[in-house]
Amino acid sequence: MKYLDLVRDVSQYNMFKKDVIKVVSLGLLSSLLLVGCGEAKKTADTQSAKTEIVKLDSISTNDFKNHIGDKNYIYVDTRNDSYYNGFREDGEKNGGHIKGAIQYTADWIGKVNKDKLAKFVEDKGIEKDKKIVVYDSNPENVSKVGSMLKKLGYNVFAYDKFGEYANESDAKLEKFKRYDQLLNPKIVKDLIDGKNPETLKNKDYMIFEVSWGPLDKAKDYKDGHIKGSYHFNTDWIENGPDWNISKPDVVKKNLEAAGIDKNKTVILYSNDQSAPFRVMFALKWAGVKDVRVLNGGLYAWKEAGYDLETKVNEPKKVADFGVKIPANPSIDIATPKEAYNMMKKDGLKLISIRSWKEHEGKTSGYDYIPKAGEPKGAVWGFAGSDAGHMQDYYDPDHTLRNPLEMVKLWKEQGIKEHDKGAFYCGTGWRAAVPWEMTQMLGLDSFVVYDGGWNMWQMDNSLPEQKSLSNDVKEPNSKNDWE
Repeated sequence: MKYLDLVRDVSQYNMFKKDVIKVVSLGLLSSLLLVGCGEAKKTADTQSAKTEIVKLDSISTNDFKNHIGDKNYIYVDTRNDSYYNGFREDGEKNGGHIKGAIQYTADWIGKVNKDKLAKFVEDKGIEKDKKIVVYDSNPENVSKVGSMLKKLGYNVFAYDKFGEYANESDAKLEKFKRYDQLLNPKIVKDLIDGKNPETLKNKDYMIFEVSWGPLDKAKDYKDGHIKGSYHFNTDWIENGPDWNISKPDVVKKNLEAAGIDKNKTVILYSNDQSAPFRVMFALKWAGVKDVRVLNGGLYAWKEAGYDLETKVNEPKKVADFGVKIPANPSIDIATPKEAYNMMKKDGLKLISIRSWKEHEGKTSGYDYIPKAGEPKGAVWGFAGSDAGHMQDYYDPDHTLRNPLEMVKLWKEQGIKEHDKGAFYCGTGWRAAVPWEMTQMLGLDSFVVYDGGWNMWQMDNSLPEQKSLSNDVKEPNSKNDWE
């Protein structure tokens, strides 16, 4: 059984799966649904999407270049995640961001609680004693974010000709090693429309809406999906009672039936971001070479104004997956004893992607997991308010948080970039989110311990941590915008 990790979208996945397993009460389900609805409304009401535009001082391209690396200046990137991460925007020669630039996407305007806005901006690392250069190729984005910062008391300079700089052959831009694993809606739409988006050259591609259950129970898919997309039932890659990835022959059979082989480009999306990342991990483990995720999922697609269809698309079965599964077993630690032995012999750090209440032993997080606690020696890696939420890992527009921000938080927890680390949660879903962040950054010493707390607590021979000392407090995730 899996809980969804996105703050607002406690979808039919939970509803149906809880019915099937019969372990979660209707009362708990109702409370989760109310939380999702209430939070969505609260965010919409707290800060007007209409930002008062104020006059900003602008700088030239030469001034923009000359102050890169100047400790008296902070650069703020207001573009969409894909372009910050590394994609080239509108055919520019170079993609990526200014080294050290802070990301404050214009899409967040109107989505941050007005009472928390000043602290949220401060937590991003934007300092009032510095000169703030807000940059983008879109003047409207610069005006929105720049005006917001100026009204908060920052010394703001506007640079809305970023395309000029990005087209220079010596532009000093940085990109994530695997930036292309996260796609924005425009890139996916261009692919569907027959254009040639950057890094998406394989015409043999499939788009999947990911949620639990067979097609006849896939409410999100039936209500409207991206044109040409198929439904992906998460049971195709995992099953209870441990909810580990299924046996290789089962996964092989199901992927072939879904039309997936190792050479397909597979693009995943959902109402819940944790669902496609879980499937992404499983497909990478199996051996699919090219797996992408639509950042922000169905919410982002709708926000972009793109159409949906209700036509049911059924994939054509492929004869053979094309490689023995798993082709990449090293990214997965399947059992708790394997994880425990690696902790003792190799210095593996088990990183808990569970709520603080789960980490301190006050709840197991799940009705079907009887024991609360953690594997002894586990390090907390941030998560959300409960087993169904991952607020620490998402931005106000539902997209994945900048992984560089999480790296800073992990360091404060004693997790270094080149450590041997294994993310885990209750049963594997939440853990796939930070794993993808490390994949984007090229930190390949991080894997997923798939068995999670669920399998660990089943083995009484393994050491457990039942509680934390009273002086240990929950670290600040620096992401409080609701």
